[in-house]
Amino acid sequence: MTQNNTGREVAILAGGCFWCLEAVYLGAEGVLSVTSGYLGGHEDAPTYQRVCDGDTGHAEAVRIEFDPALIGFGDLLDVFFAIHDPTTLNRQGNDIGTQYRSAIFALSPEQDAIARAKIAELERDAVFPGPIVTEVVPAPHFWPAEVYHHNYFARNQAQPYCAYVVAPKVAKFRSKFAKRVKAT
Repeated sequence: MTQNNTGREVAILAGGCFWCLEAVYLGAEGVLSVTSGYLGGHEDAPTYQRVCDGDTGHAEAVRIEFDPALIGFGDLLDVFFAIHDPTTLNRQGNDIGTQYRSAIFALSPEQDAIARAKIAELERDAVFPGPIVTEVVPAPHFWPAEVYHHNYFARNQAQPYCAYVVAPKVAKFRSKFAKRVKAT
């Protein structure tokens, strides 16, 4: 798959604001690190402001490093599809624009196949009220976000966006995937 010499694997997912995805995946057993960033656009070294302007073509995304002995790529996708709406094109709630698109950036043919099979399964089982618009594309260069975005939710839980958007997604993950939550 996408293992490096430490036996770790990497996944890159975009599903709206990266603060939400980061907060959820940091709490998942087997996830070793999560880095918020940008990819899929036409500008080198994009900044948060430029990406938010919607002019760069980048998506807000997270790069997840995980231990496949504890959590698999398919398990990460189960969480991904449970915590965001994969049926809204270029939108998650009030966050609107291509930077908030739903995408799986495959790092290998295996990840591509697993992602496409997961989407086919969800559509076959009519899990969502509409068609899934999540892109499955090869991963381009990943640009880490500015440092102040790292662990954003943990440092800003009282901020209104975190309280009303991020916190419910974290709670949903903890409830629906209780067996996948890291021990504290």
